[in-house]
Amino acid sequence: MITRIISGIIGIGIAGYVIQSGGTTFAIAAAVLAALAWFEYTRAFSRRGGSPALFSGLLGIGGMLYGAYVGHENIILLALMASSVLALMTCVLLRGDVSVHDATVSVAGICYIGMPFALLILLRNMMGPVYATPIETFSCGAAMVWVMFIGTWASDSFAYFAGCAFGSHKLAPAISPNKTIEGFFGGLIGTIAVIVGIGWFLAMPLPQMAGLGAAIAVLGTLGDLVESMMKRQTGIKDSGAIIPGHGGVWDRFDSVLFTAPLVYYYTVYIVLR
Repeated sequence: MITRIISGIIGIGIAGYVIQSGGTTFAIAAAVLAALAWFEYTRAFSRRGGSPALFSGLLGIGGMLYGAYVGHENIILLALMASSVLALMTCVLLRGDVSVHDATVSVAGICYIGMPFALLILLRNMMGPVYATPIETFSCGAAMVWVMFIGTWASDSFAYFAGCAFGSHKLAPAISPNKTIEGFFGGLIGTIAVIVGIGWFLAMPLPQMAGLGAAIAVLGTLGDLVESMMKRQTGIKDSGAIIPGHGGVWDRFDSVLFTAPLVYYYTVYIVLR
């Protein structure tokens, strides 16, 4: 637990610097995390003898992140389509070595990992209202990235402590035996409270922020369960060990893969409408 707390504090400090810096620093950090998550994903599905499209997927995700960095959504779609088609073509060209299952796992992974990180870069670069606070002035993009990360962390933390204190009814025992219904509702209530508090701090509409907090808690939990299901299928406990006490990048960002698109589209259709 001490190792987990220390690495978490260091991670928050690094995240704070990267988020506030934005621009190239943020894009490079997102690219490194996406690449590590992709390596962990393909390694997991290779354990059972599979052959996911490691390099074509990496190129596709890199192209998607480049498109997000330069602000051209068409490049994101082009990279997604090109890498998906290339992964599927390997079934035909290397029929003896690459199965349809491998190709579909590759295409799913490119979308599952690449698109959320691309949207995260687009979110950070988003222009809009500026939020002046007693401690810092936040651009729209920086503020909403903070909302996304703090909300996701809050959901995970409140669910963990509520589950430890009150948990007795399993939420999804076949997928994640340690998750409880009581923990889920603790995470839900805690995340709503935290996001409403951020909304008050940034002078955002509180009813909308309460709804966003609830959605973050639900999708964050779903993202965690999706990764747990994949890890159970591939026979691994952790995706990696690069983050002491937390496992791999995929382990740490499994919920973000679902909450980043949520907050991006919330910002597009609610904040900037």
